[in-house]
Amino acid sequence: MRRERQQASSGKSSSGGQKSRGSGSAEPSRLRVWVRRILRWGVGLAIVALVAIAVAVGIAAQRIPSFEELKKSPAGQTVRIHAADGTIFFSLGPNYGRWLTLRETPQVMQDAMVAVEDRRFRYHPGVDPVGLARAGVFAVEHYGSGRRMQGASTITQQLARNVFLSNSYTWSRKLREMVLAMALEWKFSKDEILELYLNKVYFGGGSYGIDAASRRFFGHSATDMSLSEAAVIAGLVKAPSRYSPTADAQAALGRAGVVLKVMVDAGVITQAQADAAKPADVELAQETGQNSARYFTDWALPQLDMLIDEGNEPIDVYTTIDLGMQRAATAAVQANAPRGVQGALVSLDRDGAVRAMVGGTDYVASNYNRATQAVRQPGSAWKLFVYMAALEAGYKVDDEVVDEPVTIGGWSPRNSSGRFAGPMSLRTAFAYSVNTIAAKLGSEIGFSSVANMARRFGITTPINTHPSMVLGSAEVRVIDMTAAFAAVARKGVSVQPYGITKVTTADGRLLYQRKPEGGQQLVDSWVAAGITDLLQTAVNTGTGRAAQIGRPVAGKTGTTSSNKDGWFLGFSSGLTTGVWMGRDDAKPVGGLQGGRAPAKAFADYMRVAVARRPVEAFDTEVKLPEWQLEEDDDAMFGAPEDGGLVDENGMPIELPGAAPPPEGGDVAPPPPADEGPVLNQQWIEEQTGRRSPSDGGAAPKGSQATPARPAPPVIRIPPARTPQRDSAGEGN
Repeated sequence: MRRERQQASSGKSSSGGQKSRGSGSAEPSRLRVWVRRILRWGVGLAIVALVAIAVAVGIAAQRIPSFEELKKSPAGQTVRIHAADGTIFFSLGPNYGRWLTLRETPQVMQDAMVAVEDRRFRYHPGVDPVGLARAGVFAVEHYGSGRRMQGASTITQQLARNVFLSNSYTWSRKLREMVLAMALEWKFSKDEILELYLNKVYFGGGSYGIDAASRRFFGHSATDMSLSEAAVIAGLVKAPSRYSPTADAQAALGRAGVVLKVMVDAGVITQAQADAAKPADVELAQETGQNSARYFTDWALPQLDMLIDEGNEPIDVYTTIDLGMQRAATAAVQANAPRGVQGALVSLDRDGAVRAMVGGTDYVASNYNRATQAVRQPGSAWKLFVYMAALEAGYKVDDEVVDEPVTIGGWSPRNSSGRFAGPMSLRTAFAYSVNTIAAKLGSEIGFSSVANMARRFGITTPINTHPSMVLGSAEVRVIDMTAAFAAVARKGVSVQPYGITKVTTADGRLLYQRKPEGGQQLVDSWVAAGITDLLQTAVNTGTGRAAQIGRPVAGKTGTTSSNKDGWFLGFSSGLTTGVWMGRDDAKPVGGLQGGRAPAKAFADYMRVAVARRPVEAFDTEVKLPEWQLEEDDDAMFGAPEDGGLVDENGMPIELPGAAPPPEGGDVAPPPPADEGPVLNQQWIEEQTGRRSPSDGGAAPKGSQATPARPAPPVIRIPPARTPQRDSAGEGN
């Protein structure tokens, strides 16, 4: 019995032990099952993914054009800009040099590109696993920093992106890039891929391919490229704008040094070769024909969006610019602008064709176009609108007005001479830019009438109707003021500046042709004739004498307070030109009157610009309408009007302590030591050809003529003294 119990007990113990061992081994078996399942699913999914990728790659490979077709297709739109004579003076967009086969490409260029962009290029199938792994580690380490994955794009991927995709950074684009890269590797050999890459990749400056880049930066073909030049070019691919040798030479040289080190590390050159390379000694090609003319192209080319439909095919844009006039305009501005001062010039033909445009003294230093973008006070050049409004209201150029103290709404304008000359004609007041007369005219005809006249002639910037607006306190653009003067030269017919005449495809198919525009009559011809009379007098005997060029010129100077802005605008022989000078920060510039540097720049330019044009006399014969010929005491000369157009900003009235204008500014010339020059109405009319000299001839400067009839009031220009200047500028 005892033995049976022991056996039973031992049996239980044995069975319990077996049971215990069985439950312990159940967990590992289940883990093995799940591992096997995961492996099976993983292998299955991998196989499916590989099949899907293979199918995608196969489909992509079938759709990829042939090698010869890829050689022909550009990677973007090329825009060639023609001058008025048909000369191509600028190209925008992709710039392609000669296609170089791999055999023609210097070995140093091939080695440099492969070493710095894709060292394992010869061994991967289009996507580099090592590079992907490195990029994955980078992404994990910088997760959440917003930085992009680095170092994963092979040469083949870059080629796929340049030819078939955009540069937008998305995961879907990256996946498509990888598929296309493998398809390229499937379809083409490594040499063909490298050849495509070297002729397609973007190097900055609008240049695609190593030959275009070499010509752009070094002035010669890539077939003659040295190791130093190859290092500079290879370094551009990473960041073309940042490492461009023309934009930042130091950054380009630093990057070239990195390329040489990588080439040494890759074993394609020796350390001695790298040391002898000396990228700093590389000679860069000089910029040609892209400085000043770029102001014009920057203004004109954005207008293409409104003229033609979008497209990718190369186009030719024919413009109005005259390269000879452009060179003369650039030289005139650079030669006459005082040190530290910017200048702008716009020159328009009769119908508004822009023949020259200068937006600054140096486009490379500053591409800000002061001719079309900057808004500055015009000073007394604004009196064009004051006097036109007065003429339209009934004034005549010979009407007598009185230069005397005047106060309008608490504002008391001053003349630059600090004196008041008494009675004078409207012509004389305009010629010598008398501020009190302009203020009285504005008050009598209404400041809103002046603003309306400016609006009519194309001034689109805000205009206030404060009394000081008659002296040019409203800010304007150079191109708008020039167009206004061009409309006067066109006998009151509107002028719209334009720069593009025709657009065609590269094969000559017409996309756009500008139609002639007749313009609108802005003022009656007799108003235009009257203001032309005044403008011609201002150049012949007044503040604009420095603008004389040996043929009839009509124009007006403008100077703002403390000489912050200097203007001259005028026309001759069908060409209208506006010149502005000043600092970008609007600080005062000593001696910057409109009658000095701007008028001289105008004259220097116009002598060249109109040299081959016939001399034209101005039509200043005023044929008055019947209502002005009637002797009617109730004839309306215009009354002040209430309200304004826009903008309530006003200008300060007085600028205490302002220095007097230096000799030769917008005021009449200073007198001799004894007494000031004596001018009278008869002398002015004889000088401008409006009256035959009386017995004894015209009165010389500094003396009074003996007229055959009672002499008009004599105007004596007193010696200059420190004046009280109005903030909007005076005597200009």
